[in-house]
Amino acid sequence: MRWFRLAATALATSMSVSLPAAAQDKSIIVASTTSTEDSGLFGHILPLFKANSGIEVKVVAQGTGQALDTGRRGDADVVFVHAKPQEEKFVADGFGVQRYDVMYNDFVLIGPKEDPAKIKDSKDILAALKTINASGAAFVSRGDKSGTHAAELALWRAAGLSPQDKKPGWYREIGQGMGAALNTATAMQAYVLADRGTWISFKNKAALEIAVEGDKALFNQYGIMLVNPAKFPSVKKVWGQAFIDWTTSAEGQNAISDYKIDGQQLFFPNFEGKELKKAG
Repeated sequence: MRWFRLAATALATSMSVSLPAAAQDKSIIVASTTSTEDSGLFGHILPLFKANSGIEVKVVAQGTGQALDTGRRGDADVVFVHAKPQEEKFVADGFGVQRYDVMYNDFVLIGPKEDPAKIKDSKDILAALKTINASGAAFVSRGDKSGTHAAELALWRAAGLSPQDKKPGWYREIGQGMGAALNTATAMQAYVLADRGTWISFKNKAALEIAVEGDKALFNQYGIMLVNPAKFPSVKKVWGQAFIDWTTSAEGQNAISDYKIDGQQLFFPNFEGKELKKAG
């Protein structure tokens, strides 16, 4: 009996290994920034991709730094994030095959309606940050190594400031995602940097509004990369590349462009650096 069980197990294993790819789990894992998930974008485009390809996408939504780390461990097939210098290093270090621009939006500085720092309607993000620093108005930082956190730190540096190092009482690092940061800003009556997509989809806006927008320094580019199958043979390179090819195709780019909330477009496709002009 024991011999029979061992033989049956061996046979089942052999059959599983020899099954064609189409008969196996036709899915990929995409490690992505929380904004693509929390904004509802993936809920819009992934069913369209599956209908087109038959491939299911399983999303691991993390801060950009964590998503890149997931790719560095070979625990994802595709990485879809928004911190271009980190993405380029990911490819240069051999963890990704090639990086593609996919879409963009922008960051916005959110603040309490009372606007304690008196920066509302400013178009100069660096001047606004200097004013927040001088006034000691509360500021919430994600503090989670996400793309938004990296952008925030770069803006502080550009303003000649480093509250993340000095830890003044008005600067609160929470180590959490965008939704949690916005909720904390609501509770604290604080300022916070957010990507516009998540802000538009955020429901708890009663005490908050956009304080600063429109500065070119707030540009927010998203990129997509196949995790290197030469380094990680488990990567589903054909299906992963199919997802990349679809998101950068006319169909995928139009799907991104079509995603709106209350008539507001959240993301703007720009594969090859050019915003797509919809056919017709």
